[in-house]
Amino acid sequence: MFKRDLDLEKRWSKLLDGLKDTIGKKPNDLNGVLFLIGVQELGKGTKTFSKEQKQDLIHIAVCKVLSYAGFYELDFVDQDGWPHWKLIKELPHFDLLEQEKLLKIQVMEYFEKEYQIEI
Repeated sequence: MFKRDLDLEKRWSKLLDGLKDTIGKKPNDLNGVLFLIGVQELGKGTKTFSKEQKQDLIHIAVCKVLSYAGFYELDFVDQDGWPHWKLIKELPHFDLLEQEKLLKIQVMEYFEKEYQIEI
């Protein structure tokens, strides 16, 4: 494992611990964190979501965090309050591990910018 990967995992672990302190439960994985971001970005509070809505919330989160790297921009918010994003820059062709690293980095940037949390 490279040093930068080790640093990333240390920062990621610190973020998960911080989320546990904030919400009372440590997210299991990247998808759990993305779900939380999606719920936050939707802005409708905590409620019960269908499986399809949960997938949509994760998609909202992915678009939001990747918007910081210039890949997406908010296109519009529909009549039900759901944000819709458009791709403005092609995503790099990464393997799954590299995709996860990119998302983790962007998730940490989200928390740093949106909530001024130093990770």
